[in-house]
Amino acid sequence: MMKNPNQGFQEASPGFAGFPGTFADEAGRARLSPVAIKAMKGIAAHWHLRGHETAALLGVSPSTWDRMAAGKWEQALSQDQLTRVSAVVGVFKGLHLLFANDMADRWGRLRNKGPLFDNRTPIETMIEGGIPAMLDVRRHVDALRGGL
Repeated sequence: MMKNPNQGFQEASPGFAGFPGTFADEAGRARLSPVAIKAMKGIAAHWHLRGHETAALLGVSPSTWDRMAAGKWEQALSQDQLTRVSAVVGVFKGLHLLFANDMADRWGRLRNKGPLFDNRTPIETMIEGGIPAMLDVRRHVDALRGGL
C-alpha cells in the first residue's frame, strides 16, 4: 500500500502550526517545495496522471515536471504553484475521507454532468480552469462530505 502522498505537506501548509498561513514568504516556499513536489508525485500515482496532466495541474511545462519528478529541480515553487498543490491535496484528502474504497482515486476520471463540470472529468475541469476551478472542485468535494 502506498503511503499518504500529502504526509508532511499537511503539517507545513497554511493553517498548520509553524507556517505563517501564506505562500508569500520565499523561505517558507523553499521549505515547502520538496514536500509539495513529493505530494504531487504521490497523487499523480494514485490518480494515474500522465506527466503532462500533472504538469498542467501544477502550472509548469511537462519538461519542468519531468525534472521535478526526477529530483533534478531545486527551485522554490511559486505562490501560484503551492496554491495549486494545496488545492489538489485538499481534493485528494477530501475524496479519501468521503469514499472508503478505490472510488476516491477513480472519481477524478469520471465524467460529471453537474454545472461545475459540464460533462468533463474533475481532472479536466481543474486543468482547464486553473486555480479558480481547482478551488471550486475542492469546495465541491468538501460540500459532498458535509463540510460546508
